[in-house]
Amino acid sequence: MQVYHGSYIEITGIDLSRGQANKDFGRGFYVTRFRKHAETWAEIIGSKHGTKGVVTEFTFYERAFTDKVYKTLRFDGYDELWLDFIVLNRDKSSMEQRHDYDIVEGPVADDKVQNRIDQYLNGEITKEAFLEMLKYHEKTHQLCFCTRKSLQMIESPLKTPIIKSVMISEPVIESLIIEFHLDTETAADRLYTSETFAALADPSTGLYLKPWQEIYEMLKKELKG
Repeated sequence: MQVYHGSYIEITGIDLSRGQANKDFGRGFYVTRFRKHAETWAEIIGSKHGTKGVVTEFTFYERAFTDKVYKTLRFDGYDELWLDFIVLNRDKSSMEQRHDYDIVEGPVADDKVQNRIDQYLNGEITKEAFLEMLKYHEKTHQLCFCTRKSLQMIESPLKTPIIKSVMISEPVIESLIIEFHLDTETAADRLYTSETFAALADPSTGLYLKPWQEIYEMLKKELKG
């Protein structure tokens, strides 16, 4: 699936630590399959930063939703479960991530929807009335990549560190499986939750330019430590 991210600059690397808390699906990197919506947001955010705004295109590998390595959640539309999840994540009483999903997909709570959510939370309308109103709302879409591990399922068409980290991860995981007799899910978890991978995914370290064998040795040293 081709997906798009609207910003004031072109995206060449993804730093999840820069994501805002209390968004629809929590802190993460957001994209949409609707290019028009990404263009609209790019124009809005671009004007705030004095630029024209830029839409960056990515390829999302939908096998993430069937791969047991990833914990995923999908909402097909505006329903009660979606509303409860939005309310959970938008609760500003805490800045902590409210869930442990790698990838979440579903509709957007845009300004119009948010106004209705506020009415619902203030007791001005019932949950049933809220959901009835959303039957006629414009179709929207967003994907949120919430963990470093999830970024392996999104690829930029540009020759960027994103692609390099994906290419390096595959042989590293295979080596963990063989040397330590791990299953795929455990091996992936060991890599994606490591400080080694955090450095690999950070373009400023230049680690993505190293051969995968060197990355693997770094990871083994970290795990043994």
